[in-house]
Amino acid sequence: MATNALRSLWAEPRPANAPGRRPRDWALVAVLSCWSLLEAVLRQDLAPRPLLLLAVPAVLGPLLWRRTHPLVAVAVSFGTLTVVDIVRILTGSQGALLNSISAALILAYALFRWGSGREAAGGLGAILLWLALTNIADTTSLADSVAAYGFFLFAAALGAAIRYHTKILIRDIDQAKAREREQLARELHDTVAHHVSGIAIQAQAGRAVAASRPERAVEALAVIEDAATRTLTELRAIVGVLRDTQDTEFAPQPGMAEVEQLATDGRTRPCVEVTLSGEFDGLSPAVGAAVYRLAQESVTNARRHARQATQVTVAVTGDADHVRLTIDDDGSAAGRRAPAGYGLVGMRERASLLGGTFHAGPAAERGWRVEAVLPRTGTPR
Repeated sequence: MATNALRSLWAEPRPANAPGRRPRDWALVAVLSCWSLLEAVLRQDLAPRPLLLLAVPAVLGPLLWRRTHPLVAVAVSFGTLTVVDIVRILTGSQGALLNSISAALILAYALFRWGSGREAAGGLGAILLWLALTNIADTTSLADSVAAYGFFLFAAALGAAIRYHTKILIRDIDQAKAREREQLARELHDTVAHHVSGIAIQAQAGRAVAASRPERAVEALAVIEDAATRTLTELRAIVGVLRDTQDTEFAPQPGMAEVEQLATDGRTRPCVEVTLSGEFDGLSPAVGAAVYRLAQESVTNARRHARQATQVTVAVTGDADHVRLTIDDDGSAAGRRAPAGYGLVGMRERASLLGGTFHAGPAAERGWRVEAVLPRTGTPR
């Protein structure tokens, strides 16, 4: 088991999309440079100036590339520091390095945060080698030596912990999106199955009356044409949604009628009020189901997380091209944060899959607001 764990760590790739240089990186280097300059001016117990001029840039410069090239940054910085300490040992130079050299802790953190497994192992070896030499160059007590090792190992462990926490967070978000895609695909699949069943029934009826009542056969063909058009629209939506191959139950899907059922009679708190306005005829079943799911999740979140909320208002408005859903609650905004879990991630993914937009956040005056705008046809992007 230990061997497998070591192999897994060794084969660990770099995290994707490592950020490059940012303004705050330049600010960090500027602050550390000023710190180094002040130390060089005010302190008297320092190593020879040429060694300081070599050591300081070797630590500060690589900070700018610590995320995109963590091993190179560590190799340049600690390799140079190792050379400096070897020179100090061989020449017997007196005096210490600048305290600003402690910024090398950031490189140890970055190595385990952004480097691959092989890079982390190689870089850690370079760091440990330098620590051994610098404790020889600067005579220190056992406690100070242990503390130095502890600081660098803690920085490395912190980088690894944040790395794996971020990895797990990204994985959970991807799983939440995948679940929402699967649920949406199931609903679209059931809708298509319903349309296809209707087409088959109408075709059979048309054949039965074609000889005796041709006009009824023409009516059946018109119904088939309309159902086939709807089916093609839903099929295009399915193509845009990746669906796992699992058994599907052909159950009726919720729609605009079920949205009204979210309203309460006022005896429970918070009271839920639902208002539907506009035109909803011809609305894609996928959009109707999405409106219900978004409203249901928002009402559930308000009941769980809206402190001191007495009213939740659900408003759905339909026009010629879009359906707009707005959910407001009057809960306290003090300390209010996004609901825990990945409900908002799933809601945003569902709206995006149908070609719509989604926003959730504190309202202008009080409470929390959820807004979604979906195209009536539910056409994916």
